[in-house]
Amino acid sequence: MAFLPVEEQLRIIRRGVVEIIPEEELVAKLERAVRTGKPLVVKLGCDPSRPDLHLGHAVVLRKLRQFQDLGHEAVLVIGDFTGMIGDPTGRNKTRPPLSLEETRRNGRTYLEQASKILDPARTRIVYNSEWLGSMTFADVIRLASKYTVARMLERDDFQQRYRAGEPIGIHELLYPLAQAQDSVVLRADVELGGTDQKFNLLVGRDIQREAGQEPQVCVLMPILEGTDGREKMSKSLDNYIGLTEPPEEMYGKVLSIPDHLIYRYFELATDVPEEQLPRLAEWAQSAPRDAKHQLAWTIVRLYHGSEAADRARAHFERLFVHRQAPEEVPEWRAPERRIGLVRLLREAGLSASNSEARRLIEQGGVRVGDHPVRDPDCILELTAPLLIRVGKRRFLRVLPPVTQPQERS
Repeated sequence: MAFLPVEEQLRIIRRGVVEIIPEEELVAKLERAVRTGKPLVVKLGCDPSRPDLHLGHAVVLRKLRQFQDLGHEAVLVIGDFTGMIGDPTGRNKTRPPLSLEETRRNGRTYLEQASKILDPARTRIVYNSEWLGSMTFADVIRLASKYTVARMLERDDFQQRYRAGEPIGIHELLYPLAQAQDSVVLRADVELGGTDQKFNLLVGRDIQREAGQEPQVCVLMPILEGTDGREKMSKSLDNYIGLTEPPEEMYGKVLSIPDHLIYRYFELATDVPEEQLPRLAEWAQSAPRDAKHQLAWTIVRLYHGSEAADRARAHFERLFVHRQAPEEVPEWRAPERRIGLVRLLREAGLSASNSEARRLIEQGGVRVGDHPVRDPDCILELTAPLLIRVGKRRFLRVLPPVTQPQERS
């Protein structure tokens, strides 16, 4: 097939990339692809340790889509086998083990979510249990003999745990080798990953050499900060924006990011043409509120379409600009006409416990009708439907109990 000139491909590939190791080898591989018409095999591995993908995962998925659009072969490796080991990257203790059934179940949702970014018809999907699960103990010994403990302990997270006296399981030392074996089996030309995956990707280069293959090029993407603006986007930190979240929720979460991340999100989480990025950087500085609304609309459009993005913007304006409730509000019928606000929040599912409900009320996070309520001992008299608002985006219409008709004497 016909490829774009190498320099044009490099310009697209370099967008948002932290490091290409080594770039000269990527150039050589691209030149060969142009000369022979044979696409590069570009690999991205995802361990399905959790069932949900978010914008942090999308950073590398979008880079894989760029390679795909350039005409190269995109290979998504679902790590149902390596997921049982658990990637030790960035961990200060051993991950809890998962079963193959759990990783496969999570992996099925990955495919559906990744298809929001990748072209499914042009994506090769593989499960690494296909080859790792069939390896014998002798095969594992041969693979382990190709790397030293000293080299493995060079990685920062292992060093820190070793010095702190935290246990390191032997199976964790095998993880980078298992990931490297994926590259050998697939004969990967390029592997994508976040900067935290640098060690694992470099091990892949070494093991490919040992197998007599040309080593892969490592393309490292930055780690996207979550909505708190500090920590890596993570579901466990509750600072994530999920790929399958409703448009209104996604829009609101994007608006909650700190202003200093506006340009970074435009660069890493959207498909805005590269030539527009300098103008967006200036806009983010001069009018961050307007720029953030455009960012939220752009991200929602990517995953839900333009009409949904328009509705999400209108929803936000209705709630926060005009102070109106959303068009559709869930309803809950109270069991009694007189009910404590704490009990209502817990039984209606707006808080997980009485203590959480009290904290929400005391912090001013609960409104009854148009009025904030800060008294956790508040008792409501339900003679008509009442609108409850918790936080910025959760609404509930509380209905009074059904009145039983009186028996005639």
